[in-house]
Amino acid sequence: MSVTGRNRFERRRSQTRQALVHAAREILAESGDTSTSIRAIAERADVGFGSFYNHFTCKPDLFDAAVADALEDYAEAIDDRLRGVEDPVERLADGMRLSAHLAGSHPDIMRILCHSGLGRLCAGHALARRAKRDMEQGMASGRFAAVDPVSALTALNGSLLALLQLCFTLPQVDSDQVASKMVEMLLHLLGPSADEARGLARRPLPSAAS
Repeated sequence: MSVTGRNRFERRRSQTRQALVHAAREILAESGDTSTSIRAIAERADVGFGSFYNHFTCKPDLFDAAVADALEDYAEAIDDRLRGVEDPVERLADGMRLSAHLAGSHPDIMRILCHSGLGRLCAGHALARRAKRDMEQGMASGRFAAVDPVSALTALNGSLLALLQLCFTLPQVDSDQVASKMVEMLLHLLGPSADEARGLARRPLPSAAS
């Protein structure tokens, strides 16, 4: 196969995989029903039934990929706002508050998170990976207490999921106020003083990139 032919084949292969992932994301956002048949998923993706097995061994693999894809999109939206914020404690605080803000602008991803639960959020993808990085850097610098990182991250992720579910399911809630109070409490538990935690939780959020 020529280089051009190989590139075309790889491009079509990538497009087919993304179509399957997109179809799975739609299903998770609509109902969270992972019992949907592979044939129905392939039809929704507008690809051949056999194409599924060229990319995934089973449905759980596909739905894992769909959640990871959604979380990566969500994390990148937060990263865009955090550019230039170097302090890991500030990044963690701002990231949780921005997550609450984005709940209204990314409803499909919010539904995926609400249907997927804590296990998916803690699976090491996107938000969890970034939170782990900020937690480790904060501990290394002495800003956070030397606690068990797994327990700390589980508490953070569980709190984040509860915050997102609250902001998404109750749009009348003042998301920034609720997020600030939760961040203040969590930061103080992790080591910063009550005054520092309060200041970090209430500081102006980074502006969106122009």
